[in-house]
Amino acid sequence: MNDNFKNKTPRIVAIGGGTGLSVLLRGLKQHTKRITAVIGVTDDGGSSGRLRREMGIIPPGDFRNCIVALSDEDSLLKELFQYRFPEGSELQGHSFGNLFIAAMTDVTNSFEDALTESSRILSVTGRVVPATIENMNLSVKLADGQFIQGESNVKESSSEIKELFIDPPDAEASPTAIKAISNADLIVIGPGSLYTSILPVLMVPGIVDAIAESKGLKYYVCNVATEIGETQHFNVVRHIEVLEHYLGSEILDMIIANDNIGDIGEQFRGEAVDPFTESTKHIIATSDLLDEEHRVRHNSGKLAKFIMENYCG
Repeated sequence: MNDNFKNKTPRIVAIGGGTGLSVLLRGLKQHTKRITAVIGVTDDGGSSGRLRREMGIIPPGDFRNCIVALSDEDSLLKELFQYRFPEGSELQGHSFGNLFIAAMTDVTNSFEDALTESSRILSVTGRVVPATIENMNLSVKLADGQFIQGESNVKESSSEIKELFIDPPDAEASPTAIKAISNADLIVIGPGSLYTSILPVLMVPGIVDAIAESKGLKYYVCNVATEIGETQHFNVVRHIEVLEHYLGSEILDMIIANDNIGDIGEQFRGEAVDPFTESTKHIIATSDLLDEEHRVRHNSGKLAKFIMENYCG
């Protein structure tokens, strides 16, 4: 643990999913062991989507990635969990970790228990919990009037998203997630895909109320780069506007954004997110948070250190 923060070990709740959240968690575990990741359940693509359709379980992929991010760095099991079966086999495309969580869900008859047992086996720092254990689907209404169903289909459109919907709209929030949010000293929303990772968590009834009522500080970590099909041409302010449409205004205490702006490289779609604005409504704290090896992502160490420096004042 960083010496500057060793006497301050806050209870942190990180909200989101996908690659962005796992990047954050890898850094945060160096500063506190009291971490709860609250993750969305609308993934319907790849290995997770196949297991969801075939077994009726919560899609395990984002949970697997976050468990691995919080696991013991020296564990060989971490590599095993991320192992993906090669082409030519009937298990092609599946990761071992997804299959393990699916099997553990069947054995324990509980997705949350499966996550607990998987976390114990991998010596995880903190907890990984779903926003809801209901089988929830995502759909969007586009600016051109189209409706798109399914999280994996959202990124295929070039039209701006106007509205997001979850089904069922009254999905029950996980009591474990609500309790963690209520007791948090710091709530970090993001980074992650705005419409397909972050907002589906906030739309689960009860989650936003718990965030608003929590006495903890609330930070939003804006993405480093835009995403085609979701946030093309968004700057930091536009990200905040969309987030607050669902979260509510006057809730966020700070926006954290990368200010190392440049070309993200030909291998990546999208563009760097501009953090510079004349808006005075929000406190926007900026720093070089970029992963130079993968310029559409944050650097885990930089991001976590900057969050903790701001939290500790």
